[in-house]
Amino acid sequence: MRILLLSAYDADSHKYWRQGLQKYLPEHHWTVLTLPPRHFSWRIRGNSLSWAFQEQESLQQDYDLLLASSMVDLSALRGFVPKLCSIPTLLYFHENQFAFPQNASQHASVEPQIVNLYGALCADRLCFNSAFNRDTFLQGASNLLRRLPDEVPEGLVERLQIKAQVLPVPLFPCSDGLVLESELKTQWRDSHWLLPGSVEPMLRIVWNARHEYDKGPKQLLALVQALEARGVSFKIAVLGQQFRRSPEEFGTLKNQFSHRLAWFGYLNSAIEYRQCLASAHCVLSTALHEFQGLAVLEAIAEGCIPVLPNRLAYPEYVGSQYLYESRVDEQEEASSAVELLLQVRSLPLPSVSSFSWPALKVSYEEAFQLTLNTHQHAKL
Repeated sequence: MRILLLSAYDADSHKYWRQGLQKYLPEHHWTVLTLPPRHFSWRIRGNSLSWAFQEQESLQQDYDLLLASSMVDLSALRGFVPKLCSIPTLLYFHENQFAFPQNASQHASVEPQIVNLYGALCADRLCFNSAFNRDTFLQGASNLLRRLPDEVPEGLVERLQIKAQVLPVPLFPCSDGLVLESELKTQWRDSHWLLPGSVEPMLRIVWNARHEYDKGPKQLLALVQALEARGVSFKIAVLGQQFRRSPEEFGTLKNQFSHRLAWFGYLNSAIEYRQCLASAHCVLSTALHEFQGLAVLEAIAEGCIPVLPNRLAYPEYVGSQYLYESRVDEQEEASSAVELLLQVRSLPLPSVSSFSWPALKVSYEEAFQLTLNTHQHAKL
């Protein structure tokens, strides 16, 4: 099958997804167009303009399937390149613009939501990386349509619901040997986790998310403060991408709790990142926004016990014993998380094998075929 894959905001999770498609579905012929993950407001509205007039040759080729991320302004791109209207189209939602928590510094705009909505109405099929993602999109679209003043067609949300399905981003296999006790694993543990001269048992925690407001920096700081106040022996590796303007709580963590940090910031080496995960007891999330949670799933695959809030997509793939209570008050939530962290070493490791490429490959092939069938039926 000849597939045109469009990733309009090629952030890490999007890149991870498309690289997996090309690697684990090599029987297809892939043409891939991407745009860098920056200037969000321009990118989500301008990707159709950029591609239509810079990638005419690629867009005008014959394809059996168009696979686009939900950041693609599909309705506008089809207007610029009418030939795309004849190609069966699957729109993949890594996230949806209805369920992002608003940052106080951001200018509220309905434009990204409209792009998502119009694209979804254009596509033959919709895939979401979690039920949480699908459900918040459908509810958000319904809420938006109810606010519009007049001439809103009936049945749009029902139409979207019929063609929507859940299809997670699959995990790459764990790197060989990194989940085993090895010299490399021991070296990472000894050089990062242990305090100088100390051999005492220490709770080793990984927090692996972008250093941004939607990943719960206030909640993370409150939790570290609560662990310190309880006298818990612990160290935490605060991993993930950093940006020029990170929330101030990350600075407080780095300055006031340096003695508790096994690592702070991005690990450039994929091998060292895997070693860090494999040598930790647990992976912690404080996220306020997470549509699937790839980083958490990767950590579980490397042997980390999950310690997660009972919100977002997390209850879909771990049981209640791994979830702490979500609270509006950060201190109350931190208290619940600490109680769970103290039980971590007695909890069994949950399986995430159902998220692997071997487990999901057939589901992707079926989604492709269903898209072709839906498109063909619509033409009759």
